[in-house]
Amino acid sequence: MKKILFISFLAIFSLADVYVAAASNINYALPELVKEFNKKYPEINIKTVLASSGKLSAQIIHGAPYDIFLAANMKYPKFLYKKGFAKTKPKVYAKGAITLFSVKIKNLDLKKLKSVNQIAVANPKTAPYGEAALEAFKNAGIDKCIKNKLIYAETVSSVIPYVYHSADVGVIAKSLIYSKKLRNKRFYYKDIPYNLYTPINQGVVLLKDNEEAKKFYRFIFSEEAKKILKKYGYIVNE
Repeated sequence: MKKILFISFLAIFSLADVYVAAASNINYALPELVKEFNKKYPEINIKTVLASSGKLSAQIIHGAPYDIFLAANMKYPKFLYKKGFAKTKPKVYAKGAITLFSVKIKNLDLKKLKSVNQIAVANPKTAPYGEAALEAFKNAGIDKCIKNKLIYAETVSSVIPYVYHSADVGVIAKSLIYSKKLRNKRFYYKDIPYNLYTPINQGVVLLKDNEEAKKFYRFIFSEEAKKILKKYGYIVNE
């Protein structure tokens, strides 16, 4: 049964398409990146698959035929390259940031987390943004007193529905506050100081050696792409 399911999984991939596996933090910037790319290469059909970096990395190891991997950190791309699953050395294409997010609390700060009931974060085992959140809590000296308040979402983007339905506060990628879905909704956010967590260097690797994929890979480092990434709260090298 497992073999049949895996064959079915492979069957949905077309050789005419470029499949981009992307960490969910880039969920809202990615459609705009693809749109800009298609202005120059309208004949290339970009298909995107979103999940946590750890989950996507596991899929790649087990044969998922992605062409490019946009991860939320450098750990997973480095591992894939070391094991021979990537055609290029990992490169940083953007730096991410984490922010407190709430629909209930206006004046957010880390100290207020001591008095809330539930705090949603991405699963730190597979999501680098969740890992950064826990690191920030520890460095702020609040990790022990909020430990039992934490609830874990599968990805950093899925923290948002947790906050709207149950959690008092969440920690999300700053890029997600620029979502069109949030534009007409009430919410509050507060950036977590950069000195409380290791810089989130988002890495990219080319997984397949085909010209169409190479073009999108090169585009990620273009001035057009950098402009879009900056618009969504990422830090990019000029």
